[in-house]
Amino acid sequence: MEQGDKRAGQATYNEPEMEQPASAEEAGVPPEGERDDARQNDAAGQGDGKPAEASAGAEPAGEERAETEELAAAKAQVAELEAKLAEMEHRYLRLYADFENFRRRTRQELEAAEKYRAQSLASDLLPVLDNFERALKIETENEQAKSILQGMEMVYRSLLDALKKEGVEAIEAVGKPFDPHLHQAVMQTDEDGYEPNTVVEELQKGYKLKDRILRPAMVKVSQ
Repeated sequence: MEQGDKRAGQATYNEPEMEQPASAEEAGVPPEGERDDARQNDAAGQGDGKPAEASAGAEPAGEERAETEELAAAKAQVAELEAKLAEMEHRYLRLYADFENFRRRTRQELEAAEKYRAQSLASDLLPVLDNFERALKIETENEQAKSILQGMEMVYRSLLDALKKEGVEAIEAVGKPFDPHLHQAVMQTDEDGYEPNTVVEELQKGYKLKDRILRPAMVKVSQ
């Protein structure tokens, strides 16, 4: 019986289970690669003599310096473009002013050409008028010559009327105060009944085209 009890005791006896080792994740131990990176970071921090936070803070400072440089470069480019714009605006205003002056001069020249269109022809006809006037001063008793002179006078009057329509007129001289713009004094004389510096005789007629002098009158002036 004692042996049977012993077997029974041995049969019911359970050996304590062996505790299984915990995994690396359950134990809170990082993997091998992460442990190597951590050791390298610690070594880098110890080698520089600065904590890891200081190395991380250097990156924002570098970015800020880069942004400052970019901003300065942008401002310089803006200033350059503004200078070029101001120069182009100045050139535009100068060209516009030159064009306006050219257009005004052209308009004035066209107006003058229209206003004084008969100047060249009238200037060429002045010697003809002088010859007519000299011929009409001839006195004759011959009826045939008188008839010719009457025909010449008619032509002379028609020529004066045609020139007058274009604005050509004779300059008044005798009895008028001497005007150097209208008269050309070729002689001075003492004449009774005339104020000093007065035209006393007209030696050659002067003519003007509207407000432009074609030829001043040649006159004798009292002293």
